[in-house]
Amino acid sequence: MSSLWSLRWLWIYLFISQSVVSNVRTAWPASDSTNIQLLGIFGNGLNMNDSTPGTLWSRAMFKAAMLLSQQYNITIDGQFIGSQLVASEGKVMTAFSNSCLLISTSNIVGIVGPTFSRESHFIAPFTEQLSIPMISYSSTDPDLSDREAYSTFYRTVPSDNTAALTIAQLFMKFNWTSSIIIYQNDAFGSGGAKAITDAFNDNNLTITQMIMFDTVTHTIRGDLKNLLLSSSIRNVILWAETNHASLILQRAIDCDVLGPHFTWILSSTVQLNSFSQVDNAKLIGMLIIEPVVGSAVNQPINTTLLNAAYDIWQQYEPDSFPGPENVNAYALFTFDATWLLIRSLEQLCSTTTNRPSPCLSIVNDSFCFNRRLLNSSSLFDIINTNTFLGVSGLVQFSTNSTDRVNGIYYIVKNIQSLSNELNYVPVLVWSSLDAWTSHSQKNTIVWPGQSLVAPTGYASIAGVTLRIAVIEGPPFTMTKEVADGNGTITKKLIGYIPDLLDILQMKMGFIPNITLLSSDHSYNGLVDDIANNVYDIVAGDVTIIAARREKVSFTDSIYDNSLRVIIQDTASASIDFWFYLRPFSLKVRLCILGTIIFSALLMYLFEGRDNAKLKDRSIISGIVMSTWYPLGTIMGPGADFEVNTGAGRLLTFSVIFLSFVLVATYQASLTSSLTLKQTQNIISGIDDIKNGKIPYGRIGIVTYSSIEAYYLREISNGIRNFYPLRTKEAIFTSLLNKVIDVAIMDEGVLEYATNSIYCNLTLVGTGFDRSAFGLVFQKNWIYEQVLDVNILSLRESGTFDDLKSKWFQANTCSHSSDTSNELSIEVMGGLFVTFAAMCGLSILFFIWLILSPIRRHLWQIVLEHLCGVRPSTRTPSVIPLNELRPSNATDA
Repeated sequence: MSSLWSLRWLWIYLFISQSVVSNVRTAWPASDSTNIQLLGIFGNGLNMNDSTPGTLWSRAMFKAAMLLSQQYNITIDGQFIGSQLVASEGKVMTAFSNSCLLISTSNIVGIVGPTFSRESHFIAPFTEQLSIPMISYSSTDPDLSDREAYSTFYRTVPSDNTAALTIAQLFMKFNWTSSIIIYQNDAFGSGGAKAITDAFNDNNLTITQMIMFDTVTHTIRGDLKNLLLSSSIRNVILWAETNHASLILQRAIDCDVLGPHFTWILSSTVQLNSFSQVDNAKLIGMLIIEPVVGSAVNQPINTTLLNAAYDIWQQYEPDSFPGPENVNAYALFTFDATWLLIRSLEQLCSTTTNRPSPCLSIVNDSFCFNRRLLNSSSLFDIINTNTFLGVSGLVQFSTNSTDRVNGIYYIVKNIQSLSNELNYVPVLVWSSLDAWTSHSQKNTIVWPGQSLVAPTGYASIAGVTLRIAVIEGPPFTMTKEVADGNGTITKKLIGYIPDLLDILQMKMGFIPNITLLSSDHSYNGLVDDIANNVYDIVAGDVTIIAARREKVSFTDSIYDNSLRVIIQDTASASIDFWFYLRPFSLKVRLCILGTIIFSALLMYLFEGRDNAKLKDRSIISGIVMSTWYPLGTIMGPGADFEVNTGAGRLLTFSVIFLSFVLVATYQASLTSSLTLKQTQNIISGIDDIKNGKIPYGRIGIVTYSSIEAYYLREISNGIRNFYPLRTKEAIFTSLLNKVIDVAIMDEGVLEYATNSIYCNLTLVGTGFDRSAFGLVFQKNWIYEQVLDVNILSLRESGTFDDLKSKWFQANTCSHSSDTSNELSIEVMGGLFVTFAAMCGLSILFFIWLILSPIRRHLWQIVLEHLCGVRPSTRTPSVIPLNELRPSNATDA
């Protein structure tokens, strides 16, 4: 009962609001006298004085289509098709109530319109209740494409889904990756914003910010200037109706967020003469994307219909006709929507000849909700299958969607200054087959700031002074004294980081204000300085880790890093005099000695009586001479006498065979031992440190660095048991002074140090805990995107590889242990000392032989005193010199 009373009150409201339906006071002939009528719903007033140009042109083309049907003698049951007009003023309830009033008093069999998507969302379900078709010429909300939800709705204008796709493809054409959206808060605005976001996501593009315009209060939600200037993105998509777009642009002019700093892309054309001429320069470079008809992209249209419609328009309302080139696409979409209904009604009635009743039957009722078009299913079948060439292109629909299947085209217009006046210049066209291509006129795009170079889409950093902090540490940042022409000596920064900053400055055009920090400045302190806005950028070997990302942001990697272990080189090992004897154990050496003695005894036994070298000698002398034979044979040079007996020859064969085996085994074992000695280190890598092979107090770690974080995380389980170091330089001095045994540091720093400065230090093991260095800057920095793009560009071009080759791969040290198998004097010193000792013994023995006569004379004197033995009668003074030497002196 309450619902019935609500309907009654609504009917009273509709009856009272009859007065708001505007009367058409133009020269157009009346067309409301027939029983079959179409209803046209338009946004603004119905008279020339209170209509915007867009509404005026669409209304004119609607009327022209109705009059053209009469000229073509198209009738329904012998009557021309009439029309009624409604002005919605952009208000949903106004459009709805006025439409209901006219439907209650007229035989409305189809609706052309409405203008706005928010109106279509309310009126489309109403037409479903009435079973009459509604074809909109400008409602573009993607939600209206759902055929199940809007069974009686059609539209000749493309959906915003297609518009969003064209915008995404435009961004890809100019290599833009991100954008800001400003949209109005209604069905048209929110639906378009959602469609653009979906299209961007599908094409790996990003919407970084969405700003809402309130259509009621005509204000931006938030501070427009702060919202735009605080973002690094400089592309703005304005998705709003024409009148709202003008208000938003004026606000943007007041905030100075148009050109040349921002590139705006509009979804609707605005009146350029509505802005002050002083602000024209700020509007130059804006792009407008809007749907167009086939003729704009050299596609076929029905020029016969179009010219006939233009003739009617100029006949009845010449003052509003802007010329064929200036009529917008929405007016032509209006004509095709109207003509589709006229053709469908004509075809429906032409197929029902010899009928006893009218082809169109309407259930009449004074309440608009109770009226029905009977047998309307045939009419909808005709609309779904009706294909014709209209004034906007090929018009065709399907049963699956409310959108037209063919004849969808878009154009990009560029605001340029021509003859000191702003004009829309067509520059690009789009179709489903070719995407974006140049317009037939081949016009050049003029970008904001009257530039001919496409912007990057990010905040320009050119001319901006940046506070850059660099931390001293070779080879990333070093100082070098240089003298100018006057002899004045100044310090110049050199290294990997200064070279990189010079390259970035040339590419981006910023002004660097560089502060050099000492090497004892902590890296975590640098991160805090960025977070506290002390510097704009920190450039150096700052590792990207999660804890730092919570405070600041990093660019993409400027250096791919890993950690390495450094120790003192093995060349500083202690001298081992008996290293050359190590291949054989003590037992083996004793066996060799025993073999030599045993062979000597056998040789004397076998050869003592028959060999001329042995038979005239004493036993001791013969045994000594026999010992020389196996010893010389084993060592290689051979003895200075030959064996004469068969047993001796067999013994010689045995000694030679033994010498082959001993020499080969000794040589292989000694070579292996020497190789191992050259490569032997106290540890082999990070695993030995983890396994506790080195006392933790002997491991050097730079405090407040990413290396300390790694050590605490992976080695000591959070215990600070390492040897703390303040700077990277302290690593090398502590190793050389034996304060520490090993240290962990970044690979690049250690490679440079061991290759160029500290030649007696070496790296062990392979790299571990791979990471990356990046430039540090504040979170949400407006120049973040442009900096990242340039860093990636340098990586792709190989610039980082060139810098790494220049500063890290230079080698001025010669590490013998790495590149040569030469033996040092320390390793082989013991052998030479042994040789020297043997030589000394041979000299002493030689002297002993030389002094033999003196020894004999002294011995005789001793015997004479002790035993009373008298010397020979011949005194030594008269003995010839050649007789002083005993006859057997050589036997020894």
